[in-house]
Amino acid sequence: MDMNIAELKEAFTASKSFYDDLNFPQGFSRSGHFTLLESELLQQHGHLLKSLHDEKLAPVNTYQRKFVEMLKNKRPPENRIEKIWHKYLSLTTRKHKIHTLSSQVKPPSHYESPKINEEQPVAEVSS
Repeated sequence: MDMNIAELKEAFTASKSFYDDLNFPQGFSRSGHFTLLESELLQQHGHLLKSLHDEKLAPVNTYQRKFVEMLKNKRPPENRIEKIWHKYLSLTTRKHKIHTLSSQVKPPSHYESPKINEEQPVAEVSS
């Protein structure tokens, strides 16, 4: 049930652009998480979406009411705007797993330095 982009843009018209410098300091398009269209839609309509999400604004049309309903009822997103906001929320609210290439495994014995027996005296060299 993906609506026409022009129709969605009109339904979610925002007065100012949306930026999230905390989570995406290089911008949405350079983050690697969003396509160019997604980053453009998020930047153009994200301010309104965030206001609806935070309940600072009441929905004024059917699309906005469905958007708020999706947020409250936790139903899957249906249109492109809902999918983008869902993606944004999943990227900004989930815990990130970090994988490293180091390990806690002890190296094989042939990599260990030779152990010096401290009980045996060292022979003195005479000149």
